[in-house]
Amino acid sequence: MTERIVLAYSGGLDTSVAIGWIGEATGAEVIAVAVDVGQGGESLETIRQRALGCGAVEAYVADASDEFADEYCMPTLKANALYQGHYPLVSAISRPVIVKHLVKAAREFGATTVAHGCTGKGNDQVRFEVGIQTLGPDLKCIAPVRDLALTRDKAIAFAEEKGLPIETTKKNPYSIDQNVWGRAVETGYLEDIWNAPTKDIYDYTATPEFPPAPDEVTISFEAGIPVAIDGVRVPPLQAIKELNRRAGAQGVGRIDVVEDRLVGIKSREIYEAPGAMALITAHKHLEDITVEREQARFKATVGQRWAELVYDGQWFSPLKRSLDAFIEDTQKYVSGDIRMTLHGGQAVVNGRRSDTSLYDFDLATYDTGDTFDQSMARGFIELWGMSAKVASGRDIRVAGQ
Repeated sequence: MTERIVLAYSGGLDTSVAIGWIGEATGAEVIAVAVDVGQGGESLETIRQRALGCGAVEAYVADASDEFADEYCMPTLKANALYQGHYPLVSAISRPVIVKHLVKAAREFGATTVAHGCTGKGNDQVRFEVGIQTLGPDLKCIAPVRDLALTRDKAIAFAEEKGLPIETTKKNPYSIDQNVWGRAVETGYLEDIWNAPTKDIYDYTATPEFPPAPDEVTISFEAGIPVAIDGVRVPPLQAIKELNRRAGAQGVGRIDVVEDRLVGIKSREIYEAPGAMALITAHKHLEDITVEREQARFKATVGQRWAELVYDGQWFSPLKRSLDAFIEDTQKYVSGDIRMTLHGGQAVVNGRRSDTSLYDFDLATYDTGDTFDQSMARGFIELWGMSAKVASGRDIRVAGQ
């Protein structure tokens, strides 16, 4: 029986050429797998037909947009996950769901190997292959660009020689990855980190220098999950899409950062994540009034470690699973409404309310009706500073000897 290889297929030049390239290099039949994670653009059927036209023996397509929003974006939101304080893990969280469907297709079609289009420099090769090792430990992995010497110029020449039904162009210098949680742009002109990004690289966001009138939005949460926008009930996918549209129109969510890649190099990345950044901002402000102080402080540390694990391709790891359990426990009372104004590149919270709030007006007020007993403060301060006071006295005594 002829060997079969499942290929993670995007519909673009490189993965389209990879179908025939893999076939010629290995003699195997190629099954193209396309996964919709809300990236927009062409229909799944169009992508499917292109894969078949490029020589795939089968084309498996999966609409995973709701699955992605529910099972990958929402845990990211609950963790307030921002890698190195900036990046909302746009590409990192899409890889595990794609891997899940790659392994599923490999089982369905009897494939022994999974292929992906990543280079040897990036993070995604690790995310794909670690995920595949975990979910399909018997499966082998290959990367045509990395392992079979498929460069872009070779891809263009191969496509033209074979008359493949795809556009071949050298005009677009950028590498772009996108889904409903955001958009990532790298390489080309951006590799000189002194160069400012040009306006043409943006798609999810409008230029914030000339914004429309301020847009006030109320986001309602239940147990850490957005459930309504301006009082209208929506599922997570629709909440993200609606805020992508409204926050994007105001230029919210543009991120320009040099980050530490897993492979040990620093890389300049441009991200657009209007919905994600608006939701994370709102969620964090709701946590500020519903999560107890020490729990919140520790959760910030957990969220940072969670983001590092996911960035590093450890979505399926035992530690990440344990951190998920802690984060989920913190979300029990994260319910209520956040009002924010979207304008000029910013999402600014100006109102919050919750039936499970820890904010006590009578304790916080400085006006008549204050229930805080200020007489307790003096003794509290004395005890709170006792350890440092004793240590300071020791320092003075030793220095004087």
